[in-house]
Amino acid sequence: MEAHGGYLCRLDSFGTVDVVGLAREALQEDGLDPASASLQISSFAGRKVIRLAYDTPRVYGRMGAHWYKGHHALAVRMSHAFPGVIHVYVHDPEELELVVTYGRGRRVGGELVRYEDVEGLEDTTLDDEGYARLQERWPLGHLAQVFGITRLELLKLPRCPSLLLDLGSQGQVARLDALRATSAAVLSLSGKGRGRRAR
Repeated sequence: MEAHGGYLCRLDSFGTVDVVGLAREALQEDGLDPASASLQISSFAGRKVIRLAYDTPRVYGRMGAHWYKGHHALAVRMSHAFPGVIHVYVHDPEELELVVTYGRGRRVGGELVRYEDVEGLEDTTLDDEGYARLQERWPLGHLAQVFGITRLELLKLPRCPSLLLDLGSQGQVARLDALRATSAAVLSLSGKGRGRRAR
């Protein structure tokens, strides 16, 4: 499983807000130029859970995943604009997983697990079912339960059907309510052994 990060939220609580405008302002606040970036919005079929992430070289790979640890401007702005919460997450299967939650423009929760600190992780008697139960107690496992999905489904969100929105186009507007019909709507809008266990 590759490292990645981004912002997670539900669709059903949100009204009409210009997500592109918020993302453009937030990326600028976080020190990157929105003129050469896009916003990727991914969704599950049949699930009202979406992932938002920037599409720019600085936020790809392991270093890109860690970029989200200290860049929460989009979560702050979205949580201020919407009557719901926005979660920033980082998944680095080599090191850690992090979830930070924002509501009404302020941080309202957060959880970090470094795998080296997890007791029992190297227990050779731990079977796959036991390992899966252990993962459910980690931050992304807790968040997946809140969304009503599995941890594995949450981690697969970057590979789900996506809509890519150009932040450099001043005329582009995307509203989360337009994405309520799950990934089918996203696609139509876009026009197109044991060993080491996976984390």
